Amino acid sequence: MSKIRYINNHIHTTYSFSPYTPSAAVEAAAAAGLCTAGIMDHDTCGGSREFLAAAERLGMPATCGVECRVDMTGTALEGRRLNNPDQKSVAYCAMHGIPHIFFDEVDAWFAPYREKRNLRNRAMVEKINLIFAGFGIELDFDRDVLPLSVSAVTERHLLFALTKKITEKYPDPADAERFLEEKLGLELSGKQRSAMTGDRYDPRFYEYDLLGILKSGLVASIYVDATGECPPVAEYIKMVRKYFGIAAYAYLGDVGDSVTGDKKAQKFEDDYIDLLFPELRRLGFDAVTFMPTRNTPAQLDRVMSLCREYGFFQISGEDINSPRQSFVCPAYADPKFAHLADAAFSLIDYENAATKDPERALRDFGFIFKNR
Repeated sequence: MSKIRYINNHIHTTYSFSPYTPSAAVEAAAAAGLCTAGIMDHDTCGGSREFLAAAERLGMPATCGVECRVDMTGTALEGRRLNNPDQKSVAYCAMHGIPHIFFDEVDAWFAPYREKRNLRNRAMVEKINLIFAGFGIELDFDRDVLPLSVSAVTERHLLFALTKKITEKYPDPADAERFLEEKLGLELSGKQRSAMTGDRYDPRFYEYDLLGILKSGLVASIYVDATGECPPVAEYIKMVRKYFGIAAYAYLGDVGDSVTGDKKAQKFEDDYIDLLFPELRRLGFDAVTFMPTRNTPAQLDRVMSLCREYGFFQISGEDINSPRQSFVCPAYADPKFAHLADAAFSLIDYENAATKDPERALRDFGFIFKNR
């Protein structure tokens, strides 16, 4: 019987939101038994060199990417709830397989978007302070939020700063739970309640479990629409091709019971998936990335079938940004997902080849780029 190959191409680090530095992320991936690991931070690839150096020390094949949100205005997907719970017409995408010679250029391309995002982050901190003014809780963006990230600042950083204020005021999770329900009016799911005060409670994860509750229950109250910080999809595709990356759409699919506890039940792409795939191909995407433990078998079968039909390279990775999450995706034990491990190694092979000779790698790995 062949050994199960566990891989993960979507590990966040402290360069966006995560308890793991790039080096610690590789060490945790290796300790968990992964045979490959991939860094995937929001709006930055600043941690990639450290990640690769750690992987080389441990003899682990590794890949580097960057995640961002793109504006789908002007496409057939405009006005749709894509894979973003907070805003229509905006989609999370991943640039995979970044040749190492282009790390600085890619990171510089995202720098203005990070700056624009922080303008919106400051506006959301103001909304948080309006909500919590009567509870003796106040955030300062420069003092409380910025130190939580090495580079990109996301909504999670704002809520984690808020989490720290709440846990400081309510060190007992039972008191915090009452505050969330009775003062803030948040409705906790059974899974969230179990993590806070039930049989899944673990003091090591208290802050992150509280963060998950705020992420699912509070974002709608503080959210400010993203505009200038989301590149138009055509500009994103142009940049990915300029630097010889792989442009991937991140399929989310309708959510029922959230695996990570930080997403409310909500409908996303499934009702219009037959429109989604041809439009992604028209726009110039190379791949679709998805998370096997986040979707039902029916969702996964449909997505994989459509990927084959429309010529998309299939990439898989479970986003890691909490210490409660396992680096191992148990779904890879199913032989139907064996091709995703093959794809991870192909991704790494392409990335290494493109680091040496981008044009030749593009030709040699044409099976990844069927839609170009």
